[in-house]
Amino acid sequence: MRVRTLVLALAALIPLASVPAHAQTFPTDDAVVERIWEEGIERSMTPMLAQALMDSIGPRLAGSPELAAAQDWLLAMYESWGVPARSEEYGTWRGWRQGTLHVDLVAPRPQTLEAELLAYSPGNDGPVEGDVVVPPAGLTEESAARWLETVVGKYVLTSPPEPMCRAPQELEKYARSETVARLDSLRQALRGDMSGRMRELGRSWRDRERALEDAGAAGIVTSRWSGGWGVNKVFDAGTRQVPAIDISCEDYGMLFRMAEAGQGPRIRVHAVAEDLGEVPQFNVIAELRGTELPEEYIVLSAHLDSWHAGTGATDNGTGTIMMLEAMRILKAAYPSPRRTIVVGHWGAEEMGLIGSRSFVEDHPEIIEGLQVAFNQDNGTWRIERIEGQGFIGAGPHIARWMSIVPREISGHVTLEFPGAQNNRGSDHASFVCMGAPAFRLQSNYDEYRQYTWHTNRDTYDKIVFDDLKENATLAAMLAYAASEDPERVPGDQAMLPVDPRTGEPRSWMRCGTARRSPY
Repeated sequence: MRVRTLVLALAALIPLASVPAHAQTFPTDDAVVERIWEEGIERSMTPMLAQALMDSIGPRLAGSPELAAAQDWLLAMYESWGVPARSEEYGTWRGWRQGTLHVDLVAPRPQTLEAELLAYSPGNDGPVEGDVVVPPAGLTEESAARWLETVVGKYVLTSPPEPMCRAPQELEKYARSETVARLDSLRQALRGDMSGRMRELGRSWRDRERALEDAGAAGIVTSRWSGGWGVNKVFDAGTRQVPAIDISCEDYGMLFRMAEAGQGPRIRVHAVAEDLGEVPQFNVIAELRGTELPEEYIVLSAHLDSWHAGTGATDNGTGTIMMLEAMRILKAAYPSPRRTIVVGHWGAEEMGLIGSRSFVEDHPEIIEGLQVAFNQDNGTWRIERIEGQGFIGAGPHIARWMSIVPREISGHVTLEFPGAQNNRGSDHASFVCMGAPAFRLQSNYDEYRQYTWHTNRDTYDKIVFDDLKENATLAAMLAYAASEDPERVPGDQAMLPVDPRTGEPRSWMRCGTARRSPY
């Protein structure tokens, strides 16, 4: 089969940009579409739902009490709307409760530092003070062993510093080209130098961190800059006994420079955390049972878990609220669907798509009867693209479904079929790898990756509610149209485009086995 890409542009039927919501003109004379619009646009509950989830419940790390609280909250919301919902246990994960963290520079001068505890890190019996040190250059196996004897009670910097913590797009806009080139060269040199310093402490980063804590270090200090002002990506700890903390790009660079200059930096750390052992993990599933074809399914999909340094607003609080609100809209505007409509709020996506993969493994009947799945998982901004994931026959169906969507929403969406499976890292992949037609509702990506994806700045204030309420309305309209379609969406697979690394067509994504235990 010859590879070809068909881009289906959704042309305007009537210019609607200046038409107020209450006077909206619809492409088709469909009372259900009008009710969905009224419920989703004029009576949107997205700000209230998002505030409760992000501000009150907060980050939802796999294994945390906050994720369990969010699942209970979802069940309560669905019950209040009369939507049947349940939690489904799929396995276990590491239980961890994040407490407060205070990190202060105490010498050569006082300053409170911006810091986050890495996920699953131990706390300490703080506050605990200690000198800040950097592994010296030129370590050999023998000298590394001697140096490790000196780290008792000290905080060890293990990441390279950044030469500048200014957003690169601004630097490239305002700085001289030779300045940009010099900083890029310096950054590469700093990374190479730090890699060399750490190499003799262990084969992997996990081994090196554990060598430091086994040697008696008071804590491990890292910094993973995200490329934007004040933004770090914050993941999990490799330590088992002492705190592992992330310090902001700006503050980390200051500590590193002080240590290298022999100025005796010393910090005080008070880290509160609790290991909860192995705890059960769940997906939350809600559904409106089909009246004519109950064994055929539309799945609306979003993961509920998040990383912990922010409040998980755009990854994936917005996707969660989008699908939660879509189901509320459908219950009000289309309570008796032709096919069964299911919403999956997945657990442990951040740990490897565990919740959705478990669901797919546990529900072969849904894969067998799947009409379509729509997943959303990349932050705020309006939906702008649906890529076909290699399903060559699905394009006409989705184009037909989009034809009922008012121009105010559909005019910004491009359909690209059959598609190249360009993004395989989210929950739609759990369905696609089974040959089941599932699609990613894609928002603008660049700013999300730089500023909120897995960062300490992923918070409620970043949500664009004008877009979120439109996205929820779009999801409800797509679910309605897919439910009413007289035909099944075919699962025919296109040959994927050539992988430039191999010169051969890309292979269809393969299904992994859900990791249902942390150990």
